[in-house]
Amino acid sequence: MAVNLQKGQKISLEKEAGTGLTRVVMGLGWDVAKKKGFLGFGGGSVEIDLDSSCLLFDDAGQMVDIVWFRQLQSKDGSIKHSGDNRTGAGEGDDEQIAVDLSRIPANVKSLVFTVNSFTGQSFSQVENAFCRLINGGNNQEIARYNLSCQGDHSAQIMAKLYKHNGEWKMHAIGENGQGRTFEQLMPQIRSYL
Repeated sequence: MAVNLQKGQKISLEKEAGTGLTRVVMGLGWDVAKKKGFLGFGGGSVEIDLDSSCLLFDDAGQMVDIVWFRQLQSKDGSIKHSGDNRTGAGEGDDEQIAVDLSRIPANVKSLVFTVNSFTGQSFSQVENAFCRLINGGNNQEIARYNLSCQGDHSAQIMAKLYKHNGEWKMHAIGENGQGRTFEQLMPQIRSYL
């Protein structure tokens, strides 16, 4: 049974999954926005390109690697991005980042997941946006976080996976921000390391 995460909530991934986790997938999904036409005519769709990223940090809070649309795999191969979906077309997850927790380098202590509107729209213009964490072993949804909310933000620090006492935990951060890529979020991200 998935946990519907609230902003700031922390969960133990192993307890929620009911077993030790070795593989997790962060899924990002959204729907193509419909353009409103004059008197109902001339509608269509507006291109919205949301991008998911996974930033890897060490104990000192230094970024040691990143997986995003410009680098679809971590240097060690433990994290892989499914590729850039530029429209939100299709059902389910539009982008996925697969993480093999057993292969994460020992110097990596936390993984931060972000979403940015590369095309610049605020999330209030994006329909049915969500992120979710899936047990990669059995494809069961562990946790879900609703991203569609009111506001003029164009980015969000979604969640952090971190190792604590040998166990992977998740912090649903849900902090809104501005920026077309993760770089603009770095000052905010640093406060969670």
